[in-house]
Amino acid sequence: MTARIDGFSKLSKVDKIDWIVSNFTHDPEGFKKLLKQYWNDDSELQRIHDEFAENTISNFYLPLGIAPNFLINNEIYAIPMAVEESSVVAAASNAAKYWLDRGGFKAEVLRTEKVGQVHFTYSGDTSWLEEAFLALKPKLIQDLKPIMRNMEARGGGLLELELRNKTSLLENYFQLHATFETKDAMGANFINSCLEHLAATWEEEIAAREYPDGAHPNTEIVMSILSNYVPDCLVRAEVSCPVNELDEDAMDATLFARKMIQAVTIAQVEPFRAVTHNKGIMNGVDAVVLATGNDFRAIEAGVHAYAAREGSYKGLTEAWIEEGQFTLRMDLPLALGTVGGLTRLHPLVRFSMEVLGQPSARELMILVAVAGLAQNFAALRSLVTTGIQQGHMKMHLLNILNQLGASTSEKEKVVAHFKTATVSFSAAQEVLEQIRQS
Repeated sequence: MTARIDGFSKLSKVDKIDWIVSNFTHDPEGFKKLLKQYWNDDSELQRIHDEFAENTISNFYLPLGIAPNFLINNEIYAIPMAVEESSVVAAASNAAKYWLDRGGFKAEVLRTEKVGQVHFTYSGDTSWLEEAFLALKPKLIQDLKPIMRNMEARGGGLLELELRNKTSLLENYFQLHATFETKDAMGANFINSCLEHLAATWEEEIAAREYPDGAHPNTEIVMSILSNYVPDCLVRAEVSCPVNELDEDAMDATLFARKMIQAVTIAQVEPFRAVTHNKGIMNGVDAVVLATGNDFRAIEAGVHAYAAREGSYKGLTEAWIEEGQFTLRMDLPLALGTVGGLTRLHPLVRFSMEVLGQPSARELMILVAVAGLAQNFAALRSLVTTGIQQGHMKMHLLNILNQLGASTSEKEKVVAHFKTATVSFSAAQEVLEQIRQS
């Protein structure tokens, strides 16, 4: 067998595994056993997982944790988080507990509009195209009605349709720019179906429309696709309390508040810091997005575009003191769904939705944004007081010990040692060796 193959997708799962381990691993039998260990014993459940993607050979597990004690808009939540990074769930839990007795988190959805575009080229007179669009707009919208019937019954649908001239950016480039409301659905399939139908109608109607000199200009549809940039699908989350309630063992409350504000401000002006600042926010956001079966890749892309919307990349949070009150606030673009996709198919997604009280899409936006803000507060709090490594590396210690093959009793002794010492891989290795020698 060679490393090139035709018809891989047509092979059975067992044959796929045989081929990949035989051609690309040094221990075919060992890796074959490993892959099968992660199959679910329930064949029907495994079939569901196999059909989530293509050419599946096994399942890839991530820990599903719970961050309790989130007081959000005066209601208590326990938030599911699917994440592999040490200290993320602990940081969220600590932030939730910190704010539990300081008023909790406040959050509101500001807007819920999503965007899709028909991208096309046109080489003729711009005023003729603009007049044609205005004349054809009612028909373009009317022709979408059969596709939008169910969405409109739920209160969603097309909100606006515009012709946008982009020729200053690219020669002959125009758009049909469509704004949608998709209610509890993320709406990608709905929006894309509308756009492709819209493009077909537009192309047909433009071709049939009379042009002044009879020589019809070239109009060509390039593509029709939704955008994951959703600056008008926005949620705001914040925490706030009197400065004197920001008690810290490491420093007095006024100094702590001032350093928190300085840290946030640095992320506003320094892109190198802003990227890591926002990555911390996304630790919380992605973990909840993944646990609830949403598309974390789309969320990441949209959030980072939003962070750069003013021409330079900036931190997503802002902080200030006004009349003795400290506030940390964040606006976040989030296009989420609670129907469709994996939300009813994946058993653990169903569990997460149940734990969260079967939220609507708007409610889920709030929960995800709060998780992100909690992570940001926890990270900044560590950075300006004890430093990020003290907490993170202690959470990472078990990973190090597992890598070093420590037994249960050895782990207990090493963990006890590092209650008062700084954790590093080399330090953990040294302590473990000393334990084994003794």
